[in-house]
Amino acid sequence: MTTGERDRRLEILAHARSVVVKVGTNVLSTADDRLDEDRIRSLAAQLHGIVASGRKVVLVSSGAIGAGMGLLGLKERPHDLAHLQAAAATGQAHLIHLYDVNFRKFGFHAAQLLLTANDFKKRDRYLNVRNTLLTLSEYATIPVVNENDTVSTEEIKLGDNDRLAAMVANLIPADVLIVLSVVDGLLTGDPTLPDSRRIPLVEKFDDELLDLVGASKSSRGTGGMRSKLDAVRTATAVGTHVFIAHGQQPNVLDQIFRGEDVGTLFVAEQDALPAWKRWIGYTLPPKGRLILDEGACRAIIAQGRSLLMIGVRTVEGDFAKGEVVSLYDLAGDEIARGLTNYDSSTARSLVGKRAEDIARTLGSIPYDEIIHRDNLVVRV
Repeated sequence: MTTGERDRRLEILAHARSVVVKVGTNVLSTADDRLDEDRIRSLAAQLHGIVASGRKVVLVSSGAIGAGMGLLGLKERPHDLAHLQAAAATGQAHLIHLYDVNFRKFGFHAAQLLLTANDFKKRDRYLNVRNTLLTLSEYATIPVVNENDTVSTEEIKLGDNDRLAAMVANLIPADVLIVLSVVDGLLTGDPTLPDSRRIPLVEKFDDELLDLVGASKSSRGTGGMRSKLDAVRTATAVGTHVFIAHGQQPNVLDQIFRGEDVGTLFVAEQDALPAWKRWIGYTLPPKGRLILDEGACRAIIAQGRSLLMIGVRTVEGDFAKGEVVSLYDLAGDEIARGLTNYDSSTARSLVGKRAEDIARTLGSIPYDEIIHRDNLVVRV
């Protein structure tokens, strides 16, 4: 790591007032799938150091299913939902107990939040979670967030805790997200090859980074390096800086905050987006697609304009008024997301129409635009 790269880290961390730390299952697990209590004690001490520096901290912790496997004597991760949920229910109680016991040694408590995708999709629940996290920061607590695996089904499942951590970072919003895994950071190639080197700093995220990791998956958890880079892209796109580092390295959080040469720093691509636009552009899953002509794309990207129906070529999918849709150019690239003023059926009847044609079709003009610029987030 060069002097300039170290200075960049220290500058970012000096301005960070809120931090989300995500710790993976493999970091917290021993070889026999039990929780590593020594590592949890060390993690508690390091988190206390961040809190003592005047920063707000949220911990996103995996490990419940892995801990439950050990407690229930399971030799391999269950494949059916019922046994996965049983392991999660057993392991989560043990996990939060260990966090609370070790946090209390430093004068604060663990506050447990178990979330599903619906807590992020529904605006009122999303704001309730945000308000709870912000209120907990007023007390001697560290929120410990995990997916609610005991009730999650395919319809309400978030996917993995890398994605959850990015969504929590967007929710607060956080200045820095630190992802602790069992890799040293982003490498130039296969981690098993001797010539693979760690990349200490990534100034701009691009798709070529995904080619470095392929489709790797975690041995005990649900993620992998690919899911971590997906989380990085989500977080950096809205103004959060991200570190990926080896969570089994002693005192790794302390090293990061001292600006030492550990892990990979991914620099945020822009100033932080407002919370409303983070929710629209990077939290809600799109329900459909609008394919736009060149003029509409140019007006949205270069001029910050609303989307009019005259610029829409095709409507894909089924969606209701007020749901999120993706906006694509004619080349098939996503350029933006936004909340639609028309449902999919109505939108199809209005494709390519001017305002006067909309009035003739509907009898009136409920909205001049299908997506107002205040409800639109550019993603290029």
